[in-house]
Amino acid sequence: MGRVDRQRPPTRVPDRPGDPRPHAVVIGAGFGGLAAAVRLGARGYRVTVLEKLDAPGGRAFVFRQDGFTFDAGPTIITVPHVFEELWTLAGRRMSDDIDLRELDPFYRISLADGRFIDVCRDEDEMRARVEALFPGEGAGFVRFQAECRRLCDLAFLGQGDRPMHDPLGMAKLAPDLLTHGALRSVHGLAAKYVRDPGLRAILSFHPLLIGGNPFATTAVYALIPELERRWGVHFAMGGTGALVKGLAGLIAGQGGTLCCGNEVDEIVTSGRRAVGVRLASGETVAADLVVSNADPGWTYGHLLRRTDRRRWTDRRVARARYSMSLFVWYFGTDRRYEDVPHHSILLGPRYRGLLEDIFRRGVLADDFSLYLHRPTATDPALAPPGHDAFYVLSPVPNLAAGIDWEAAAEPYRRRIEAHLSATVLPGLERSVVTSRVVTPPYFRDSLNTPLGAGFSLQPLLTQSAWFRPHNRSEELERLYLVGAGTHPGAGVPGVLCSAKILDAVVPHADAIR
Repeated sequence: MGRVDRQRPPTRVPDRPGDPRPHAVVIGAGFGGLAAAVRLGARGYRVTVLEKLDAPGGRAFVFRQDGFTFDAGPTIITVPHVFEELWTLAGRRMSDDIDLRELDPFYRISLADGRFIDVCRDEDEMRARVEALFPGEGAGFVRFQAECRRLCDLAFLGQGDRPMHDPLGMAKLAPDLLTHGALRSVHGLAAKYVRDPGLRAILSFHPLLIGGNPFATTAVYALIPELERRWGVHFAMGGTGALVKGLAGLIAGQGGTLCCGNEVDEIVTSGRRAVGVRLASGETVAADLVVSNADPGWTYGHLLRRTDRRRWTDRRVARARYSMSLFVWYFGTDRRYEDVPHHSILLGPRYRGLLEDIFRRGVLADDFSLYLHRPTATDPALAPPGHDAFYVLSPVPNLAAGIDWEAAAEPYRRRIEAHLSATVLPGLERSVVTSRVVTPPYFRDSLNTPLGAGFSLQPLLTQSAWFRPHNRSEELERLYLVGAGTHPGAGVPGVLCSAKILDAVVPHADAIR
């Protein structure tokens, strides 16, 4: 169902022999690659961004169909200043290009028993709402929030935009992390402060936003609620794609080039140095340095498949623990659901059991927990007049589970549709006028992520900070990595911080002329 805009032809990779600036090639135009390009452009490089898809965005790709606009991936912006820095580096103001709206409440979280809470920014109001829904738990909620605040100061503000190449740096950080419960899981940290199982679920679901199991993800990532509280939850009018378009405009304004429809097949080396890339077409593009926004598993396992690797060997890449994948249904309705908020989290009847099915057993369960996105609650222009645009996301096992998605996708979509129709979107089956489904093979085939993982590596303690692929490659000189699979991790703030780390590890263009 639905008509999709036609694909555009590849953008030609330009040759600029008269430009004396050192040349940086960026592989991939996700948020990490686009942010890296802006930062490199500000430091004197001529930048070429090479993107496999026919438009920039990566996980933040945009689907346009039957008059509806759908953000394919991230929809929650929590730390706007990490974007504002990029506009400042390019000599512009973000507000000139982006209309960023703060949302309050942030989102509605519903439990399977019908109870729900609207999460807002005001701490006193949140305590009152928690106490009203979960009598006797208000004080524990406040203590949990205080711990989230300390973790944010320690891990995000203290280390989130700094290189983690030296194991001594990790060792110095370890005592503070251990003091604040790094050996606990996020759910374990919530359980330390509150007793009600429903409230524990509400306080611990956030690792799913970055690909982690709340029962296994280190408690360090309990910093996410503090990111929301401290800087707010925001939405860019026009959708997240407006931010992608804005960053692409900054690159063009710096004299950089974004070449879509050009897949990189291999990183070209000379000795132990990256000296360019070879495209799937066979064309070679020379570079003074290379930045890969591809998944580290793809970078090391495919783009460097003919390079002798000392740390990120094929065996190590294969043994890494990758995140779950995602089933996403994008749909438009011929009516508006005015009572449905912009963001909704619909928790299913099982919490721990469902997560075990997804992360450990590799089972496509009959029940699910869902994230429902209704951007037309804030920006009606994303759908025709009188219509609503939605996507509903369900965490599912990655491709290691061996699920036949050709057979499973439509029955699974129908189950989700029936559930939504019976709960928050009455009459949905009769109202859908456009539809599109994304399953785990999309992440493998279109985004080159191992096992179709939605968020690259899981945010486990043994896959965080120094243990994560470094932003300055351990394998080659003048090869750098950014994106969800590198330090500091997945999520829009983490991805943009991975690009900021380049300022500390990439030499200024003047130093390599």
